[in-house]
Amino acid sequence: MPRLIKSVTCATLAAFLIAGSAPTSAQGSDAALQNEIEALKQGQQEILKQLEEIKKAIQARPAAAAAPSGPNVKDVVFSLGTSPVKGAATAKLTLMEFTDYQCPFCSKYARETSPKIKADFVDTGKIRYVKMDLPLAMHPKAFDAAEAVRCAGDQGKFWEMNERLFENQKALEPFVGHAEAIGVKGPEFEACMNSDKHAEAIRADMKEAAKAGFSGTPSFVLAATDPKDPKKVKGLVALVGAKPYEAFKADIEKALAAN
Repeated sequence: MPRLIKSVTCATLAAFLIAGSAPTSAQGSDAALQNEIEALKQGQQEILKQLEEIKKAIQARPAAAAAPSGPNVKDVVFSLGTSPVKGAATAKLTLMEFTDYQCPFCSKYARETSPKIKADFVDTGKIRYVKMDLPLAMHPKAFDAAEAVRCAGDQGKFWEMNERLFENQKALEPFVGHAEAIGVKGPEFEACMNSDKHAEAIRADMKEAAKAGFSGTPSFVLAATDPKDPKKVKGLVALVGAKPYEAFKADIEKALAAN
């Protein structure tokens, strides 16, 4: 419609120019031109009226319901297995992170969001933090990387290895080089890797992720800690993706207030 009006308007302008140089006797042409201008004005007013009606209709529509942040994990019981835990054993809430060491979004979360959660909620005793493994099939080195972190954990360097692999995500191998760089003994580390001793624990984490309905990383479950068995938690809410810190903060504070 605007293109049509523009075309007609240009034609009208040309007619004005011609009329200006024509003899005064061309009053019939002037009258026809004036009628055309009036018709254009009415058309434009009709368009503006329709646009205003569309605007009002859009404003009158009810706001769309906010999409859930993740799968429904309410009251689902999860087992932490042998996954490492940070934070006070007495914390009422537990935040489970399912991660993949080749996932760029996991690396982004590890750099930008995780340190803030640790400082504000883990170090202050408000929540526990659990690192769970979810190596995705699309990432061929992810499972081995998860084993490498756990093998470093056998020598008390789990979190250091976790951080180092995310910092060197594009150069994960050789894993032993990263392990030795953080003070892990190479021969024992390689023996652990060759034994696949942590493979079943990683697969157990993957089953817990499937229980939550997760198929991507990073994914999280904010859960209530079982006071009788700290290795078990009951799901409250799921969060999927490398969300900004504010999103985690809002859900954690809401859960803390309710529990």
